[in-house]
Amino acid sequence: MLKVSQLMGIYVFEPKRGFSGDLCKASNKDLTVLGQVHQVVFDPKGLGVVGMLVRKPDVGGMIKRRDAFLALDSMVANDFGLVATRGADSLDEQAIERLGLDWDACILWTGMDAKTSDGKELGWVSDVEFSPKTGRVRAFYVSDGSVAKSLVGNVVIPGDMLIGYKDGYMVVQPGAAGLSLDGGLAAKAGVGYARAKLGGKQVAAKAGKAAGDAVEKGAYGLGRMIGKAKKSVKTDKKSAAKAVGTQLGRTKGMFGSFVDEFKKASE
Repeated sequence: MLKVSQLMGIYVFEPKRGFSGDLCKASNKDLTVLGQVHQVVFDPKGLGVVGMLVRKPDVGGMIKRRDAFLALDSMVANDFGLVATRGADSLDEQAIERLGLDWDACILWTGMDAKTSDGKELGWVSDVEFSPKTGRVRAFYVSDGSVAKSLVGNVVIPGDMLIGYKDGYMVVQPGAAGLSLDGGLAAKAGVGYARAKLGGKQVAAKAGKAAGDAVEKGAYGLGRMIGKAKKSVKTDKKSAAKAVGTQLGRTKGMFGSFVDEFKKASE
């Protein structure tokens, strides 16, 4: 299994025209930079990863470009990051059409608030564990803030407890409110959940609630339905800044552990 957090910031590449070798062993001379992963896209039901949004480098370091969509079934991992495998069919509208996706109904879970179907607030989705081979979600990790998370850990919600998306929330079965935590300093020390949670909130409050919420959720990108966010994946044909391409060699070996984990999880 792989976690969404392991993909954040990973570089994505396309093979240069004419390359016909093993993409898993491609060198920096064989690849061009597409961008970096900054969100993972789930199908409309919310239980399957279909791909990821890739933030392209700014043109000339100034002009922002639209995100690209890379399909999950169209990539492999190598020493530099992830490499698109199907050419144009890996990306954007062609990938969306090929997969038969209702794009506007697809979901970005990470950062979204979560609650039970009977209205109990649980926190927000800090991570998701899934199979990189099938895309199937195993579990959602829900936290009520970085401070509380460090103290008491996450609530781990099995994928089969998901009901779906509604009005800006991930909605799960009522039983999720009684699930145990996956760790954290207080949990490991045997401190009661309620007391640790309260302490975490008190510490966070001192930093300013508004600022704290902005930083915590901003680190992942606020969860939402893609349609409501008016996301576009129209391909921008402008070239990336040359300076970005020249940095490619420096990434060699940076993702060694990621590659090993990705390949193991994909078996």
